[in-house]
Amino acid sequence: MAASETVLRVPLGTLSTSCYLASFLVNSTPSLSFKPVSRNRTGLRCTNLHEISRVSKSLARGNSLHSPNCGFKGKKLVFTICKCQKHDVEENIRSTLLPSEGLSNELKSDLDEMPLPVNGSLSSNGNVPSAGPKSIEDEAWDLLRQSIVYYCGSPIGTIAANDPNSTSVLNYDQVFIRDFIPSGIAFLLKGEYDIVRNFILYTLQLQSWEKTMDCHSPGQGLMPASFKVKTVPLDGDDSMTEEVLDPDFGEAAIGRVAPVDSGLWWIILLRAYGKCTGDLSVQERVDVQTGIKMILKLCLADGFDMFPTLLVTDGSCMIDRRMGIHGHPLEIQALFYSALVCAREMLTPEDGSADLIRALNNRLVALSFHIREYYWLDLKKINEIYRYQTEEYSYDAVNKFNIYPDQIPSWLVDFMPNRGGYLIGNLQPAHMDFRFFSLGNLWSIVSSLATNDQSHAILDFVEAKWAELVADMPFKICYPAMEGEEWRIITGSDPKNTPWSYHNGGAWPTLLWQLTVASIKMGRPEIAEKAVELAERRISIDKWPEYYDTKRARFIGKQARLYQTWSIAGYLVAKLLLANPSAANFLTSEEDSDLRNAFSCMISANPRRTRGRKKAQQPFIV
Repeated sequence: MAASETVLRVPLGTLSTSCYLASFLVNSTPSLSFKPVSRNRTGLRCTNLHEISRVSKSLARGNSLHSPNCGFKGKKLVFTICKCQKHDVEENIRSTLLPSEGLSNELKSDLDEMPLPVNGSLSSNGNVPSAGPKSIEDEAWDLLRQSIVYYCGSPIGTIAANDPNSTSVLNYDQVFIRDFIPSGIAFLLKGEYDIVRNFILYTLQLQSWEKTMDCHSPGQGLMPASFKVKTVPLDGDDSMTEEVLDPDFGEAAIGRVAPVDSGLWWIILLRAYGKCTGDLSVQERVDVQTGIKMILKLCLADGFDMFPTLLVTDGSCMIDRRMGIHGHPLEIQALFYSALVCAREMLTPEDGSADLIRALNNRLVALSFHIREYYWLDLKKINEIYRYQTEEYSYDAVNKFNIYPDQIPSWLVDFMPNRGGYLIGNLQPAHMDFRFFSLGNLWSIVSSLATNDQSHAILDFVEAKWAELVADMPFKICYPAMEGEEWRIITGSDPKNTPWSYHNGGAWPTLLWQLTVASIKMGRPEIAEKAVELAERRISIDKWPEYYDTKRARFIGKQARLYQTWSIAGYLVAKLLLANPSAANFLTSEEDSDLRNAFSCMISANPRRTRGRKKAQQPFIV
């Protein structure tokens, strides 16, 4: 090859098909060669190479290339670039990452037009944010774009945290499904749709499709907790590399807990994408429809439980460590209900879906009745529990779950205001978790799992207990914290979940966006405005922490990561929605008349039902 020749190999194709490599010779007729992507159960692979061979003698002697993805190998300069987007093959390498000397003017012009994305280090347009005074909102956008992760040159998500001073990365450099939700919504509100579309389609491909027999493999339909883009050498050729999407279904997570909420959040984001963009082609795709059905089949599968709520282990949602939420935690039930409502809107009518839709509708009615009737707590309900009779063996028992009045904690009696109420954290036989869990209550408002009166009462409760739930930084993930012997027994003396820290009563700024959506839906945006104003006093100065500690949230969390992406994104979503409240409509759900009528029938029906042989259900066709 002549010294003046440069080889550029850039992948071609679309997001929904395989990636290909195209080879170009500068100053000669381009020739194309195609190489398909390999795909296996553990991840997606995309071969990507940008190889520069002896651009010129002066370039090799006097210039160096400063890029984290490049290096010299013999006489070849090799670094990984991959561009798998719907663009023409004329996309070239950006000039700012290549020395200008020794290159022709024609090549320089081509290079100037191509952005080179670098995971978690550059903004989406390839430019380092400019210096100078900025508003908090501008700073947040710069930080959010710096957290973008690219796969084959396409934006695919945001890393969990981008703290430059952290010495221990753990898994904060991965893209978490639940963590990306506020980032995705922020991009949707900003009109930047590609990253959300890419995230939806690529995570769908990571869904475990095989029906497994091994208990160490994820169940069919399970979505990963997170994934990471890895660059690995290509087998048999050290001069080439390939990018691999490596998912974690919980097998590498602390505690090895499978993520129940990932698939639910994925369905919610998919519906939000369609309603915000008006592009329904994504949700109507065959593979996407199949993915929805697989998640529903996993959630609606028959089991031993008598309740319509979803039975999960501890740590299977945002609270991903041992916190005594195993069983039927409110957060999972709210997301479950919301995902069912969203899926019902998006499922295309076909013969194979009839049984699944019927099961979905039945579950929605039963779930809404169960949560509204048995999870609701206000002063009147506390007094009712206080007078409960126990050991009732009857179809029409008042105390259906055999709750003992002595379970009412002493803190609750004085804590509950005269006006307002909330949904308790968990309900099982002989056990009620009276703690207030923020995400579950707020999303019950957003999804209409709570009635209109209950939704207003929850916001009344938040306002009445502002000093406890918000204090110096919104918003407490749960209240109150477990302390003393209770903390030692339930958490196993978890040093991260000490009282008023992390999941045990810590304050999480990312919850701002859920508070904002709930407040706007109920016509009370002033609640969110007050919380955002409070957060703006410190959050930027404190470098966007993951969470805050102490009762009043006065300290940055002792193990909190700085520049936490969903803290940044949660603030941005809150600001964007307050500036345009009507945009919250694509996130909320309203209870339809069919569900309302069915719920009324259940309320008025005799609790004693005639028992008989249950008709066998038809299997779901996926």
